[in-house]
Amino acid sequence: MSKLLIEKIDSLPPLPKSVIELEEFRRLPNKDPEDLLKIIEKDPLIVTTLLRVANSSIFSFRDHVNTVHRAIALLGVNFSISIALGSVVQDLIKSNLQAYDATPDDFMYVSNLASQLVNTWDSELDKNSKDDLVLAAFLQEVGKFIISDVICEENELQQFQKVLRNDTEEAEKQFTGYSCARITANIFKHWKLSPDLILSIGFVNDLESCPKDYIKKAQVLEVVKCACDITGPLSDKNIQKALEKAIEYGFDIEPLINAIDSLKAKTSK
Repeated sequence: MSKLLIEKIDSLPPLPKSVIELEEFRRLPNKDPEDLLKIIEKDPLIVTTLLRVANSSIFSFRDHVNTVHRAIALLGVNFSISIALGSVVQDLIKSNLQAYDATPDDFMYVSNLASQLVNTWDSELDKNSKDDLVLAAFLQEVGKFIISDVICEENELQQFQKVLRNDTEEAEKQFTGYSCARITANIFKHWKLSPDLILSIGFVNDLESCPKDYIKKAQVLEVVKCACDITGPLSDKNIQKALEKAIEYGFDIEPLINAIDSLKAKTSK
């Protein structure tokens, strides 16, 4: 299984120019929305995805969003970058999520929820760290596409789903030997994406090995991961798991509860 995972990651196609430009833009200290607009408008896939997300129930904007310019203005630069990168990465992997009994649209929905939860949660992170985590939260479950592909190829779908019903992380580790976080980090390492992104995601569920500067980020991502698990995003069971993790890590849970309640109110409309 490990060998097959490595082969899958090594065979991924190179990043398109749009992603390289987005990464370079993301690292700029001052980000001009007009420059982001120019990058996004070159890629029809990103344009379509950004408009679809902007008009989803998660945001519930009063008027229909029909231009990229307005989508960026409403969603914000950092969140727009997350959506743009996420849509391209998902397209590059070109797999399904059959092992999780989910679709790519389900994945995009959960990724949006996770990013919004980070964005809404008044956590103990400073603004710069929080902005970085909006992207990390959006992308941290990308490894599930590779996991699903491998599970299906190895004809272990039924066995995997049986364990999955009780614990997503346990199912992933039991059948691949790795956490989804570690697999995602290796995908991004293959693509030579930002070390900060790789380290923030890679040590979720492995805090003992986590570099000191990334522990808080990994903790926040793990809490968000629990709440927005693709098997039941914002379900009572997964919210409870998220709150237990937050308490374990010493977070003030009141702001987290408020952020979750806010998201649930939006998505239930």
